[in-house]
Amino acid sequence: MLEKNLLEVEKRVQAACDRAGRKREEVTLIAVSKTHPASMVQEVYDLGIRTFGENKVQELCEKEAILPKDIRWHMIGHLQRNKVKQVVGKACLIHSVDSLRLAEAIEAEAAKKDLTVDILLEVNMAGEESKFGLTPEEVPDLVDKVAAFPHLHIKGLMTIAPNVENPEENRVHFANLRKLSVDIAAKKVNNVNVSILSMGMTNDYEVAIEEGATMIRVGTGIFGKRDYDIT
Repeated sequence: MLEKNLLEVEKRVQAACDRAGRKREEVTLIAVSKTHPASMVQEVYDLGIRTFGENKVQELCEKEAILPKDIRWHMIGHLQRNKVKQVVGKACLIHSVDSLRLAEAIEAEAAKKDLTVDILLEVNMAGEESKFGLTPEEVPDLVDKVAAFPHLHIKGLMTIAPNVENPEENRVHFANLRKLSVDIAAKKVNNVNVSILSMGMTNDYEVAIEEGATMIRVGTGIFGKRDYDIT
């Protein structure tokens, strides 16, 4: 099942890249392994995937400890400040930085461990009350502040679009996130590189690719559906 699912996702990613006139290597597929056992992650690893995303710090840490060391773990879920010390040094990219206080906590932990941490700023493009993330208007100010932190590198932006029946409804949110990244890049802020756009999940990653996604987060499309799983 996993091999068949992965082949189907790859086929659709390639088709979306073709439609957008993009190269396949411009898009990183993050296999979202939340709630799935390490044995399934190993199976997907054996099929060639090396980039996995987790929503919860505890799950990321547990799997990181027992699975192959060349896996690139991404922290894609909401990150509480009291969990920062567990994830710094384990996740190669934190997608969900949505406040100055969280950025400060990551900076402090990175300084303690003498590391630099790559982060994305999470933006709530659709303005959903149920979701975390900065408003688009809040992003430039946070960029300027975090740019001064010596142990953090802003690498781009992330958004979680609404869970909709028709993925075309989310095109506007993906397009607007890309526009926001262009605006930030134009300011040429030191220590800020907004080349990563993390957007698109199982239901809408093809539209996201067409609108410029460089990372897509696919869980259900690879691992299969769970009743409460909408990645």
